[in-house]
Amino acid sequence: MVDLNSQQHNIVIIIGSASKNNLTEKAARLLEDEFKKNENITVDIIKPEEYKLNFPGMDDNGEDAKLLKEKVNSASGVILSTPEYHGTFSAMLKLVIENLGYPSALAGKPVGLLGVAGGDIGAIKSLEHLRSVCSHVGALVLPGPVSIANVNRYFDDEGKCTDEEIEKRIRALGSRMLNFIRDHINPKIALEELVRKRSGC
Repeated sequence: MVDLNSQQHNIVIIIGSASKNNLTEKAARLLEDEFKKNENITVDIIKPEEYKLNFPGMDDNGEDAKLLKEKVNSASGVILSTPEYHGTFSAMLKLVIENLGYPSALAGKPVGLLGVAGGDIGAIKSLEHLRSVCSHVGALVLPGPVSIANVNRYFDDEGKCTDEEIEKRIRALGSRMLNFIRDHINPKIALEELVRKRSGC
């Protein structure tokens, strides 16, 4: 378990699929479980279909868009999970990114990428595209995005992963996120607290 020195952090996991019993969420729930092993971590699962989000060019001041931005702004890290559709990441996830504004709420945030696909190649193309978009808006994309090929083979109806190696790969993304928070976010918080104390604010 990664030692976060008792500092509290929240991680947002965004599910990029609205399909019933979708495998994207089943994979992402393993990350939720991994994060919750640490008592200093809280997790906020975001399902975009539960939000009223507008397309670019429409009114972007809706309450749901504001709430989405607030959740991402307050997070120490973000996981973006997506299926691969037509060689790229889901339109639903793109809509979320559009509603995070520009400058984006993702700017300066550590972002981990998780992709699933039913075919042999996996979600490589979708993760390449997603990494490019996230980097463009200023996110700090973690190395080692996780692509799961033939994902329908590895989860049962209850959402349990039936392959130990696949589960390890997914959980390892969670460990990389926590390591980044420990090494980069925690020192920044400590420095800000020290400056406030010295300034008397």
